[in-house]
Amino acid sequence: MSGGTAAGKRDAARNPPGVTRALSRHAATLQYEALPPALVDLIKQCVMDTLGVSIGASTLAPEAAILDAYVADMGGKPEATILGFGSKAPAAWATFVNGSLGHMLDYDDMGESGHPSIVTIPVALAVAEKLGGVTGRELITAIAAGMDVMTRISRAIDVPDWTMTEGWFATQLIGFAAGAATAGRLLKLDPEQMENALGIGFNQMSGTRQMAEGAATHMRSMQAGFSGQGAVLAAELARRGIIGSKNFVEGRYGFFRTYIRGCEPDWDGIVDGLGVKFPIIEKHGFKVWPACAYTRTTNTSTLAIREQHGLKPEDIESITIVGGTGGTQQLCEPLTAKRRPKVSIDGKFSIPFTTAVMAVKGNVTLRDYTETGLRDPDVLAMADRISYRPAAGSVTGKGGSADISLTSVEIVTRDGRRFEYRSTSVPGDPKNPVSWERLEEKFRDCVSFSAKPISVTNMNFVVERIRKLEVESDATTIISVLT
Repeated sequence: MSGGTAAGKRDAARNPPGVTRALSRHAATLQYEALPPALVDLIKQCVMDTLGVSIGASTLAPEAAILDAYVADMGGKPEATILGFGSKAPAAWATFVNGSLGHMLDYDDMGESGHPSIVTIPVALAVAEKLGGVTGRELITAIAAGMDVMTRISRAIDVPDWTMTEGWFATQLIGFAAGAATAGRLLKLDPEQMENALGIGFNQMSGTRQMAEGAATHMRSMQAGFSGQGAVLAAELARRGIIGSKNFVEGRYGFFRTYIRGCEPDWDGIVDGLGVKFPIIEKHGFKVWPACAYTRTTNTSTLAIREQHGLKPEDIESITIVGGTGGTQQLCEPLTAKRRPKVSIDGKFSIPFTTAVMAVKGNVTLRDYTETGLRDPDVLAMADRISYRPAAGSVTGKGGSADISLTSVEIVTRDGRRFEYRSTSVPGDPKNPVSWERLEEKFRDCVSFSAKPISVTNMNFVVERIRKLEVESDATTIISVLT
């Protein structure tokens, strides 16, 4: 009998009760007044950034029109807008397209592990359109709830380079829970309903890195489409009384026991300071270059060497990417294919090609991944001089797989000089934040590619409204102006 009691205590230590319930209560009851000004400002920037990169994808990503046409063929209630195209669809299906659009350019923001905005903001906007009359404060609060759920689950993972070693894509995997929390907050679910919504989202979880193994597939861009659609479904079903899986975080067959094996989660990291601390503020970053997050550090280092030593493309004999995590290696190999990406998404998922663009031009833009950009002879010649070398030892440390401090760039010049740079921060991260003005410039650039043209006047109107989103009586006004 005493042995059973001891075993029970050990099980309780391994599976502390109440983690899921605490998250559910937090997401259901979070109030705007609890949000620090820095978080409110950040979420407004995230809304503008996500709208921009999603709308830009409507013409820059070939698969965008396929998804829009597919959803249009199905018909249904015109509840929410498909960005860039202006058509209407049921909220869950609009979220499917918009969430997919959000990652097609690989220009969306970064969080603790994955991309927090594309799994929450498309959900929030679609549900808000369906409901009508959602205020800016309500929208911001719902997004904050979803982002906080995602960040807290992510930071409890103590497996080095876990998205590579375990093979999952965090954005889609945890996005089901983050999106369900966002949708549930807008639908005003009570804590029990919210727990059901999170449990229903958990039952749909998926998203492995196989979609990016070798040549990138369309599944790479559509990850948040699936999670967003599933999140809206989860919250709607929970509101109607469907019971979801309980204890999805800490349960015997819950998130950690199923997807993150071989480690004891940091349970305190999940629930510590709920409603008071918002760790995403310290973990969030915007992209200033439109490519996979793993290219940010190599871009930063290449640009630093180029500028510090006044190098011109013709001065460079070779560039070697050294070390990094599993993601760095994945974006460098197979080297021959990475030097010659055939389509935009392969270029964005290639460190050799993207580094070549930076070495030649001193910047990386959306146009570098168009058909013309992918065939630029100067960039391709530079790509042939780029190689990859693993670092000695193995990746150590906690959690995410995009640790910038693990990667360095070596450049050898034609006259025999050798330079090496290892960046400790990248533009857009918390140590090196971007300004509102730079994000507005990025927004306007992206929106200029909209399938349904948007006037400069309307762009400016949306920027102004997002700056003051917390005072909007109807947050979806920004959507109507963009369509």
